[in-house]
Amino acid sequence: MSQRKFSDRDQPMRSEDLAICQQVLEAVKAEFQLEDDDEEVTRSAAITIELYRQGVHNFEQLKVLVFAARGRI
Repeated sequence: MSQRKFSDRDQPMRSEDLAICQQVLEAVKAEFQLEDDDEEVTRSAAITIELYRQGVHNFEQLKVLVFAARGRI
């Protein structure tokens, strides 16, 4: 059996983590007037989760970075 150490990025996200990501995604949807089935929502969700896994856990910082990735600051 491998004794590989896992980084924080390898850990599963908790419900609290997902709640923050969901709040950011809702803000993105409202700002850009996106519907749930819009492809941009999926792209924004992926960006949000990746940034969160990289260590951006503050709602405001996460929102600003996702907005910037989408072309609006």
